[in-house]
Amino acid sequence: MIVLQTAIALMLAQAAPPAMMAGMNDDQHRDAAYEELTQGETDAAITRLEANLVQNPEDPALLINLGSAWAVRGDKEKAADYYRAAARSDVRYQLELADGEWVDSRAAARLALRALDQTAVAMN
Repeated sequence: MIVLQTAIALMLAQAAPPAMMAGMNDDQHRDAAYEELTQGETDAAITRLEANLVQNPEDPALLINLGSAWAVRGDKEKAADYYRAAARSDVRYQLELADGEWVDSRAAARLALRALDQTAVAMN
């Protein structure tokens, strides 16, 4: 379980500052529940992310963090579904991962899927 939590923690995403989000304005900057997730408030994060996803169903930061929250809750299938949705999303921009690395949102989603797969293999 520690391996899973460590891998998921590295996948938490923060959207780039508005100036770095190509084609997005300040009104489109998303709240990706990063604080709740890093503080272990998974239920609060899921509630906030699902509410934000209603208005922004293609936002990769929301999708990735929702996947991470479900992975922490132990629902790897649901987590993988959200990660895949982020990888397929037509919305694409730079995200800052929890380790400070900046990556394309689709690459971040693929990294999250690989981490989820690796933790599943390690746990078997």
